[in-house]
Amino acid sequence: MADQNNLSVTVRTSFGKGAARKIRAANAIPAVLYGHGTEPKHLTLPGHETMLIVRRANAVITLDVEGSEELALVKDVQRDPVRQIIEHIDLITVRRGEKVAVEVPVHVEGESAPGTINVLETTTLELEVEATHIPENVVVSIEGLEEGAQVTAGDVTLPQGATLVSDPEVLVLAIQVPQLDLTSDAVDEGAEAADAEGDVPSIEDEERSE
Repeated sequence: MADQNNLSVTVRTSFGKGAARKIRAANAIPAVLYGHGTEPKHLTLPGHETMLIVRRANAVITLDVEGSEELALVKDVQRDPVRQIIEHIDLITVRRGEKVAVEVPVHVEGESAPGTINVLETTTLELEVEATHIPENVVVSIEGLEEGAQVTAGDVTLPQGATLVSDPEVLVLAIQVPQLDLTSDAVDEGAEAADAEGDVPSIEDEERSE
């Protein structure tokens, strides 16, 4: 819920890579807030508190923007590909009761039939949900499913109030029997057979020894 994620932020007037580096050096995070036809607001977010909040996908934050309250959805978190430090965050303005389209992670639970495995083809589904009631995930149960079973987006039970935006025919997961890799075994057996043949003296070898 948004009320659990409160941040006091400041409006920034310096832009560019140099300004962003200074912000990050001060343990803060540059961000931009946009939406509802308003002019984008360039903000500075507190580093530690923000990192804790964005660990959860689709976090909604109540921003205190220098005394003015704004409700915002975390739309995109840009990280350094090596150090994984947050470099920038995109936020969109939302309102209570408003519906938004978000990508929600797929969570698999249960056990399929013995000897089978599940192959997850789609890790997220796009849903339309209330901005202040975004589910952490959608649950797909594979309990007892047999080989060949498939679950599409349209088969998934959605949280209350959620509407599927993704194509209902998209394959979410499939149940399969693991395929054994016999190639290496065949190579090993062939090598063993060759070694065994090499250990048996040929007729020519026997004649030479005589």
